[in-house]
Amino acid sequence: MLRLTELILPLDHDAAALPAAIAGRLRCAPADILHWSIARRGHDARRRSEIRLVYNIDVALRDEPGVLGRLAGDTHVGPAPDTTYRPPVKVSEPVGLRPIVIGCGPCGLMAALALAEMGFRPIILERGRIVRERTRDTWALWRRSVLTAESNVQFGEGGAGTFSDGKLYSGIKDPRHLGRKVLTEFVAAGAPEDILYVSKPHIGTFRLVTVVEGIRTKIEALGGEYRFGARVEDFDIETRPDGSRQVRGVVLADGERIAADHVVLAIGHSARETFAMLHARGVHIEAKAFSIGVRIEHPQALIDRARFGRFAGHPVLGAADYKLVHHAANGRSVYTFCMCPGGRVVAATSEPGCVATNGMSQYSRAEFNANAGIVVGVDPATDYPDGPLAGIAFQRHWEHRAFEAGGGTYAAPCQTVGDFLAGKPSAGLGEIVPSYKPGVTPTDLATCLPAFAVDAIREALPAFDRQIPGFARDDAVMTGVETRTSSPVRVTRNLGFESLNTGGLFPGGEGAGYAGGILSAGVDGIRLAEAVALSLSGQAPLDARAGEVDRSSAPAM
Repeated sequence: MLRLTELILPLDHDAAALPAAIAGRLRCAPADILHWSIARRGHDARRRSEIRLVYNIDVALRDEPGVLGRLAGDTHVGPAPDTTYRPPVKVSEPVGLRPIVIGCGPCGLMAALALAEMGFRPIILERGRIVRERTRDTWALWRRSVLTAESNVQFGEGGAGTFSDGKLYSGIKDPRHLGRKVLTEFVAAGAPEDILYVSKPHIGTFRLVTVVEGIRTKIEALGGEYRFGARVEDFDIETRPDGSRQVRGVVLADGERIAADHVVLAIGHSARETFAMLHARGVHIEAKAFSIGVRIEHPQALIDRARFGRFAGHPVLGAADYKLVHHAANGRSVYTFCMCPGGRVVAATSEPGCVATNGMSQYSRAEFNANAGIVVGVDPATDYPDGPLAGIAFQRHWEHRAFEAGGGTYAAPCQTVGDFLAGKPSAGLGEIVPSYKPGVTPTDLATCLPAFAVDAIREALPAFDRQIPGFARDDAVMTGVETRTSSPVRVTRNLGFESLNTGGLFPGGEGAGYAGGILSAGVDGIRLAEAVALSLSGQAPLDARAGEVDRSSAPAM
């Protein structure tokens, strides 16, 4: 199999053009092509007058060595990479105590699936509810201002990514193609097949619900056991004579103890009580940088025109997205975060008396508004230097301020861009209708954000408008606050994926500070499962430097 890259065709090419272009590029007869498939499809919109499609193609040929010889020196033709996933361990019978996976967001789901496929029959503990019940609880907040603390956008089967745009791409290094494993499992569980080849795949909320259920069915068929409504309240940690520490079990909120010496910690970025418990139990954690800001909404048609010109609305291109960055004079970086084309702003709090926002889209991305976070980087050393948990207190402070500014009903504070730039509270709104439910209260967002963030965003908006005309239009709507961009802590681990000071604890995903979206969290989950499987089997970690500290983390989406 060969990989042919950067094959460029017009946006509106017909079905016959692609196989003809493949044969022409390889300088072979069409009959010599046994099979071909799209490995990746993107678009080049740098020249809006001529948007083109860019393909990578996997091709099986009659004489592959001959073609490679004939095209020697062509950097766009070579052997196709082997993306087959090969687990490092496979057992016919479980070894030792069953491993526990805490949390079933994308990291926990893929960790549990990989462990189950390797024969280890994991126990999955999830504090929230199954995804269909969780969806009803989430809608109760959005429609009736009723918050269920253990079942919401943050907690429950599927994790926070279930109520998002469902982006399935990442900037992580993935030499073993574990991301392909994640996408393949999603497709097997009901996701559309195009996520395997489009350049920026996404799945949307409703389809993610189906995928999560499909993965659960597979894990259970392989011997995995789910426990919902099972919040872990404590760890049983043994301290040995030499001072080393080892997990011996977990204690649930109802007092039940489950023995285990291998625990995957995939708790997500909002499990604040669990972070406090880990710190109290002496598990090594540290404060980590994250970002804070607001959500901004524009008509999707404005973004489409700015990005695609006369091709706006083309079915192959879909709804346009954007990614913008500005370095402010006060030294802060301002950037757009988790852009949701054709979506809505959603209530994402998990605690009473707080307002936090996020963005969500369905697979169709067909709603009227585009939205994105405009967020400003915060730093532990400067902004919350008072210990590993200080970032959580920082988030809570501004979420509570937003709750008060919104009226104390889970309505969110909002402001038009024109008023925000002028430094005056909004008394009303313009043509753009905010999508946030259960509702918004026009006010002054400067009361809900640190002064450095207000200054930086005010400087960034005109700069963004120069890149996307209309971005800073007076009636664009900003809704606050966006605080859950990533975890405010890192549960430190070594390169063998084990806690720095607590044996048998394998922290990962967004909550532990090692992922920044659905795909990177899923990949991290597979790596955690492999580390657990190797340990249970008495084998050395895959990374020979496993004693060193892992400082890696994926960029947020």
